Amino acid sequence: MPALRITVIGGGAVGLASAFRILERLPGARLTLLEKELHVAAHQTGNNSGVMHCGLAYRPGTAKARLAVRGFRQLIAFCQEHGIPHDVCGKLVVASRPDQLPRLQDLLERGTANGLRGLEILPPERIREYEPHAAGLAALRVPEEGIVDYPAVCETLARLIEAGGGRVVLSAAVRRLYLRGAEWIAETDQGEFVSDYLVACAGLQADRVARMAGESTEIRIVPFRGDYYRLKPAREFLVRNLIYPVADPQFPFLGVHFTRMIRGGIEAGPNAVLSLAREGYSRTAFHPRDAFDALAFPGLWRFLARHVSMCWSELRRSFSRDLFCRSLQTLVPEVQTGDLEPAGAGIRAQAMTPDGRLVEDFAFLTRRRAVHVLNAPSPAATACLAIGEEVAAQLLEQCQ
Repeated sequence: MPALRITVIGGGAVGLASAFRILERLPGARLTLLEKELHVAAHQTGNNSGVMHCGLAYRPGTAKARLAVRGFRQLIAFCQEHGIPHDVCGKLVVASRPDQLPRLQDLLERGTANGLRGLEILPPERIREYEPHAAGLAALRVPEEGIVDYPAVCETLARLIEAGGGRVVLSAAVRRLYLRGAEWIAETDQGEFVSDYLVACAGLQADRVARMAGESTEIRIVPFRGDYYRLKPAREFLVRNLIYPVADPQFPFLGVHFTRMIRGGIEAGPNAVLSLAREGYSRTAFHPRDAFDALAFPGLWRFLARHVSMCWSELRRSFSRDLFCRSLQTLVPEVQTGDLEPAGAGIRAQAMTPDGRLVEDFAFLTRRRAVHVLNAPSPAATACLAIGEEVAAQLLEQCQ
């Protein structure tokens, strides 16, 4: 029987981990991973905060909760095995207002239900045992949280895929994708690739790749840019590890926070504002097709109408270092505007429905001879190895 031919689209953490897991389950498969950029981890994976999220805040029973907790532990084992820089340093989630205290308790209960260990709520005096310059009414201590070098994770996965007989083809943007009989044809900048099965993990382009493959999904990817600052070296002593606010449950983003980076330094952010370019990392980035896709989508306007105050606040903070700093001061009061310097941005691929509802959970679409990962925002990088197992299992069901 000839070896199965499999095409994986997307060279971020989810695509690479899916290819890696598929080869584990189907050794000898002729697997080709197509990445349109010059290197892997070029977008979401390589421009995030570098945090390994342990699955604290996700509703028990959801794919995010299940895969984040499992993926977190798998990622640590993977880093240990392959010598990838990482540190399970723990984090504090700080309540700065009385109305946040019940939410802190809810996080404790969710994290415990999701299988996390060692969670505890700290009074103000104990906060300073872990973060001497942080302040709050209480904080949730989360030992199972950490930081990692995600580009190194992806580079390692790429090497392992090739060592396992697969191929990673760079600069291979998919221009056309269709079924010809029982074969998938992917026309790319590097030529035509023919396969028996297709796996699409296209991140910021997930909806477009799905439509290219003939799917009529109502989900639209709406890009949100997150800006980061870093603390100047002389002020890095203000933060030891990870300090987060209690997130607003009505909004899908975590709020600006402090992160010690695995390669050194302390980052602060990100905020969350609509981007008019899916792969544009500056405040003025603009891509006509991306802008039209977002602004012509009814779901975006319904989302904005539902969250007017929050969206306006995020937009103002994007253009004001003073406002950004004020948000950070709720966690670490000593931080001053002059302590911050720009540190780049990331783009979150957020799936949205036409009624303006954000798709909160990971979303998979399985079709004949194809698996699409339609929504995989944070904590997808942390959970990539567990997501890869899920994708591989869905693919194998079709192969049998």
